[in-house]
Amino acid sequence: MHFNWKSSVLPRVAFLAASIFLFTLFAFSRGNWLYALLFLAVSTYQIKLLIDYLDRSNENIASFLDSIQFDDLSYSFKTESDDPSVRKLHQELNEAMLKLRNSRREKDSEFLFFKNIVMHVGIGLIVFKEDGNIEIFNSAARKLLKVKRPEKLNDLLVVGESLVHAIQKLKTGGRELVRLKIGEEFLQLSVYAIELTLRGENVKLISIQNIQSELEEKEMEAWQNLVRVLTHEIMNSVTPISSLAAIVEEELAPYVNDGNNQPLSKEQLGDIHLSLQTISKRSDGLIHFVKEFRSLTSIQKPKLAQLNVRSLLEELILLHKRDLADRNIQLIISVYPEDLTITADKNMVEQVLINLLRNAMQAFDDQENRTIEIKASVNEKSRPIISVKDNGTGIEPEAMEKIFIPFFTTKKSGSGIGLSLSRQLMRQHQGTLTVNSTVGVGTEFFMRF
Repeated sequence: MHFNWKSSVLPRVAFLAASIFLFTLFAFSRGNWLYALLFLAVSTYQIKLLIDYLDRSNENIASFLDSIQFDDLSYSFKTESDDPSVRKLHQELNEAMLKLRNSRREKDSEFLFFKNIVMHVGIGLIVFKEDGNIEIFNSAARKLLKVKRPEKLNDLLVVGESLVHAIQKLKTGGRELVRLKIGEEFLQLSVYAIELTLRGENVKLISIQNIQSELEEKEMEAWQNLVRVLTHEIMNSVTPISSLAAIVEEELAPYVNDGNNQPLSKEQLGDIHLSLQTISKRSDGLIHFVKEFRSLTSIQKPKLAQLNVRSLLEELILLHKRDLADRNIQLIISVYPEDLTITADKNMVEQVLINLLRNAMQAFDDQENRTIEIKASVNEKSRPIISVKDNGTGIEPEAMEKIFIPFFTTKKSGSGIGLSLSRQLMRQHQGTLTVNSTVGVGTEFFMRF
């Protein structure tokens, strides 16, 4: 059914026009004022009827719009009018109101459905407005933080100021680890934020997960890997030291007795001297190893400044220009946008780039086409990324899991701390260092700030 206002208004307008025409005819052409007054009265009455009809229609439409504005979709219009056009308009408005009620019912059902999902999902979820009023605080968040239904964000200060501070400062895509003690339990909370617009208002969705057990598992795995590497490296030095010390002791034992006054032979002295030299070298190597290990545990906080990425990479090229030429390696650099900047400690970022570039330079066998490409850009979250890519031999899958473990190395002359140190330096910048590699194709490292 479709309401046609023309079928109701046009006859009234036509009848009004005819009445005005007849009034004009009798009043001015024929001078019959009796008929003229009659048709004037009829015209006036028609004008009143038309105005009343339009007023009723406007009132009905206004009532319909008010019902929508004030969410009163239960309102209905009477369809018992004697005027078929009014009856038809009311039927159309009732049908539109019914469709709106059904649409509202479906949306409310969907909202309740998703709200139930949010309330019972296993991850702690908090939704709050810009003024700090909490809209959603699901059951997982209540169990995790051990609080009842808070109304404002500041109500969570009893849980921990560090948590509230992290929630307030995080932007879309931001993530932070927060350590809390709730009761007798220590929690490592992974806090993630997304900013949304809900019903015309800006809100922030916070997800909270306790990753204490996962961290403990990873920490144990990291310690096991580290102890394994440390044991290997220390034993490589201590075993020959112990063995050579035993040999020297065995050579000297007969000569320390009171009854033996014979001097050592030249050959014996030579063997002892060689053993002591070897012991000294292995001891120096062990001291160097300890110093390198200490460097991993004494990283200072970064001194942040705005750095132009193009200038940073050009300094890197200048530093390695000759070495690249000697190795016949082509270095390609691209920066987009050209004025890309990062907030970082220059010395630390330079150290990471130098480590990655040197690794890339050592990734080639006897191939003729040697290319290293350094790209700087921003990702979909407007965060800077610097990648270092080579077309070298690639990294074996079994080694991929270990390359960031301190002192693990696949090179004969490598110390094994470069990548581990680089990852720690990136973490100091709240960033990440990751790698993709395919054997026979090449390797690409990603510095994400």
